[in-house]
Parts: sequence; structure tokens; C-alpha cells
Amino acid sequence: MPRRALDNPIVVAVLGLLLEQPSHPHQMLAELRRRSDNHAAAITRGTLYNTVAALTEAGWLASQGRQRSGNRPERTVYALTEEGRHELVRRLDFQIRNPEREFTQFLGAVTYLGALGVSGAEEALAERARRLRQRTAADEERLAEALAAGVPRLHVIEAEYALCLARAELTWIGSVIDDLRSGALTSPTGATQD
Repeated sequence: MPRRALDNPIVVAVLGLLLEQPSHPHQMLAELRRRSDNHAAAITRGTLYNTVAALTEAGWLASQGRQRSGNRPERTVYALTEEGRHELVRRLDFQIRNPEREFTQFLGAVTYLGALGVSGAEEALAERARRLRQRTAADEERLAEALAAGVPRLHVIEAEYALCLARAELTWIGSVIDDLRSGALTSPTGATQD
């Protein structure tokens, strides 16, 4: 298995799930998709199985036997090894301490926002803000429900962080829309003209 498979961003998510309890890859994929929209888009079945194979080869996971449920095929259940737990802690510590520049699709699109022209940019940003407000309201409701149900705050801290980022993005979008409307931001040469 290529070493770069251990650099896949889902490694921490897989190790973290197995810190909670042993699992087979099918369960892992379902749980990652249930917990996060981000993971749902980023993880394919093949990627997960390749990552589990690389983690096992590295000695970070160990097979705990096979499990059968009903008519389904047998599935190998994996558990985190002590070496895997140490690797998870090492990676988490590094990632939390070291801010990285993360390139999102939105950041890539914003780079060329002027190509939409002033009215096009304003319209697109307003639509994004509308959708982001809807998603944020739903996320706030889910977080409040989880906390009210007694889920410890530390278990949903990533949801708090995601909400904080969404609120900051909404503030920024609002300021850019204001600047487009006031003329403080103008379209570059070659952009769609309004």
C-alpha cells in the first residue's frame, strides 16, 4: 500500500471512530456519512477500504475477526491498536496546533468573483447567503437538540466550530455585497458587464 494512503485526510476520522469502538468498514462509512456532510462528499467506499488496508499494514489497526449479520456477507471488524491510538493523538495534536491554509471550492470561486460582473456577483453571493442561513439554522437546531438530549459538548464541538465558520462567512458575504452595491468593488476588465 502506498505510503501516501496514510496521508489521506480521512485517516484521522477512521482512527477516531475506532477509538470509540471496533467496527467494520461498512459501518465506518455509514457512521462518517451520518456525522458529517463533509465526509459524505469526500469518502467513497473504495477510498475507505484502501485507507483501512493501509492503516492495517502500518500496524495502526488490527482485525478483530469477522462478523455476519443476517444474509449479508461476512465483514472484517477492525480495532485500533495501541500504535494506532498514539498515531491518532500525534496527528490530532499536530493538526490542532498548526493552522493550515485550506483551499475550498468556494475560495477558488471567490478568486474569480469579478468574472460574474457586479450584479451577477451580488446575486450569486445573496443566494449563497440565503442557503447558508438556512443550513446554519438547521445546524443550530440539531446542535441544540443534541445538547438538550445530554450529549456532552465536547462530543459536538466540531458542530460549534462549523457554525462559527458559517456565521463568519455570512458576515463576510454581507460586507462584500454592501461593497458591490456601493461601488467600492468593481468588475475587472474582461468581466461580464452589467
